[in-house]
Amino acid sequence: MNYQLALQQLVDSALPTGAFAHSFGFESYVDAGVVADEASFGGWLAAFIGQQLTYSDGLAVRFFYEGWDVGELDSLLSASLLPRQVREASVKMGLRLLEIGSEVFPSTELGVYRDLVTNGCAAGHQPLAFAVVARSLGVPLREALAAYLFATVTSLTQNAVRAIPLGQNAGQRLLRQAADDVAAAVERIPHLTPDDFGAVSPGLEISQMRHERQRARMFMS
Repeated sequence: MNYQLALQQLVDSALPTGAFAHSFGFESYVDAGVVADEASFGGWLAAFIGQQLTYSDGLAVRFFYEGWDVGELDSLLSASLLPRQVREASVKMGLRLLEIGSEVFPSTELGVYRDLVTNGCAAGHQPLAFAVVARSLGVPLREALAAYLFATVTSLTQNAVRAIPLGQNAGQRLLRQAADDVAAAVERIPHLTPDDFGAVSPGLEISQMRHERQRARMFMS
């Protein structure tokens, strides 16, 4: 129980990392009329969990827990996140998490990663900042994965409630539905290989690239 309350604080939507400003591409689908209601957003969210959150963020968290060098993983994330806005979003939220973590959850591991970022040797991606803090708190891998994935899903759902828009009850139904997809991702991630890293649907990446050229936007990504 030593890490439980700290983990709840780390993944709370009130943690000021700026997640409320990012859609990670779903706003492009809203603009195109593809995502327009609870059912269509639920389909997009399931695909996002099964792809980007599994093969990119989640796998990076697992590799860090298994002892991969944080600088190497940071470089791999920068190379694999092809859409500029998504890459910048990961870094913006990661830098905020590194700053908050250094004050609230300080550790030697976090100091090492932050020094790499300060010296220009790493970008400072969100999933790695989270992984460093979570492991230093003693959070087991599976719990860290579930917490990170579900926190991301919660932020995206809250943003969809505003953007589509959806009702608050619809948002809660979507979260309950997404919990099964998150659980499936947590089961899948331990069985993936380094060759799987960054395997994301081109359609999702293209929608994320198109976002920066939309005529009007609510979100930064």
